[in-house]
Amino acid sequence: MNSSNNNERIVRIGGASGFWGDSSVGAPQLVGSGQIDYLVFDYLAELTMSILAGARLKKPELGYATDFVSVAMKAVLKDAVKQGIRVVSNAGGVNPQGCADALAALAAEQGIALKIAVVSGDDVSPQLPQLRQAQPPLRELQSGAALPERVLTANAYLGARPIQAALDAGAQVVITGRCVDSAVTLGVLMHEFKWQPDDFDLLAAGSLAGHIIECGCQATGGLHTDWDTVPDWPNIGYPIVECSADGSFVVTKPEGTGGKLTPAVVGEQMLYEIGDPAAYLLPDVVADFTQVRIEQAGEHRVRVHGARGHAPTASYKVSTTYVDGFKTAAQLTIVGFDAVAKAKRTGEAILARTGTLFSQYGFGPYSGTQLEVLGAESCYGPHAQALQTREAVLRLAVTHPRKEALELFAREVAPAGTSWAPGTTGAGGGRASVSPSIRQYAFLLDKSRVEATVTIDGERVDVPRSEVSASAPIPSPVRAPETHEAPLAPDAIEVPLIRLAWARSGDKGDTSNIGIIARHPALLPLLREQLTEARVAEWLAHLVKGRVTRYEVPGIGAFNFVCEQALGGGGMASLRNDPLGKGMGQILLAVPLRASPALLALLA
Repeated sequence: MNSSNNNERIVRIGGASGFWGDSSVGAPQLVGSGQIDYLVFDYLAELTMSILAGARLKKPELGYATDFVSVAMKAVLKDAVKQGIRVVSNAGGVNPQGCADALAALAAEQGIALKIAVVSGDDVSPQLPQLRQAQPPLRELQSGAALPERVLTANAYLGARPIQAALDAGAQVVITGRCVDSAVTLGVLMHEFKWQPDDFDLLAAGSLAGHIIECGCQATGGLHTDWDTVPDWPNIGYPIVECSADGSFVVTKPEGTGGKLTPAVVGEQMLYEIGDPAAYLLPDVVADFTQVRIEQAGEHRVRVHGARGHAPTASYKVSTTYVDGFKTAAQLTIVGFDAVAKAKRTGEAILARTGTLFSQYGFGPYSGTQLEVLGAESCYGPHAQALQTREAVLRLAVTHPRKEALELFAREVAPAGTSWAPGTTGAGGGRASVSPSIRQYAFLLDKSRVEATVTIDGERVDVPRSEVSASAPIPSPVRAPETHEAPLAPDAIEVPLIRLAWARSGDKGDTSNIGIIARHPALLPLLREQLTEARVAEWLAHLVKGRVTRYEVPGIGAFNFVCEQALGGGGMASLRNDPLGKGMGQILLAVPLRASPALLALLA
């Protein structure tokens, strides 16, 4: 930090992890750069919570993201302490104290004195019996379903205040359980700049900074539409935000690393996995990103400013996971002429044979099946191009209430190699294993029923309760108006959307959002007129079964399409090869639109 003046001071935060399983190079790269004051990690997804719960059942000392201690901190702890870098991570999962104990043991082994804070209170499982009796009864946020019986985990998404309190108390490392991904960054900024709970614009800006870096290299060129322009993938840089007290920040990366920082790259990430961009609901603030400005500020430096905020709601989102039968997925490679047709027929034959066997054994039918032919553009549905590929991968994913039924299914996949299509091979590493089918259930819980706690060395740290009123109205959505198509230029030609826009897609439960950014401001009217809700719904009808809503993000010349019932039930429940909607944006980029040569010339 370069000055004691709060208005001039810059706080530099490096984002070392986007999920549990991210590369081990992130933390050493950021610490070794000498460019950061804080190191933050995001590890938790809904499925991760259920995996951690299962681990804790087997060994009570587990239940946290072990890589945080055994890989990341083992590699950088000495250097981080030497440089005065403080660390915030949600690696605690369902056992943040266990994670802290493991880190303390590592510090002792390395001869380092370390002040570790633990944030807990997100686990609301003990309240479930009482909540089942609530009136009106609990309902799932997207489906409206009642709370299931066999719940594995139930965790509220906490905010940044407990992290701020831990840092205020002098913690060098803060370990949390479930919190919103951006809170690990916002908590740092609230501590450093003494932002107050009613500084809503600042809290929105800090949340946006956290949102930009919470997915690691996605902020530095990872998943960028123009992937071929992003240099040096093996050495891609992890993101750093250089934050100012006024809420503005610059996104950059360690010197000498690969990757790319442009407004388009950062804009894609801003739109990733959000709904209404005017009302992004977080525990500390309702953020409005519609007027955000993103500008180039030097090589590999992008300045972001203009976020606005409103009072938060009175509820926390709670994510529960529960078991709903069993699932498995199997693959076969089919080689030769008519590979696609052979793969389809093979999959249909396996399902028909096992269906008959299920009936004979009294198992009952499958509760869900998904047959995909990878390499044949099956995810494009009716828009798939006619391919005469001579190699394709059959993928069969199935669910059933009984484990023994799916074990029978798994046994009946390999016989296809000698029974049916010539060129059948590649069973994908042996017989498919059967596992519980874990689903997510989300609901809202009044904040008064959740108490976040912070402890350092067993001593409790006070976490001030927010007195902010939640009665302020949430702004109305900035839905992009549906317009009548203007007359097209007589020389207009048909081009795929990718010629006109960048895109990024993601998931929230069974909803997928697709952010679309115009490659040039002059293209906005064309996109507004032609890329309508109806057009997107029609193009994605083979995947999206619910409503499509278009929101405008005028600050960066973009639209956000929120597609409901789009992912076959959502990440853990979906049987699709793309359960998280990562390919949805790519599929939409193929939609044909009409543009004049004069407009296209602006992109040259």
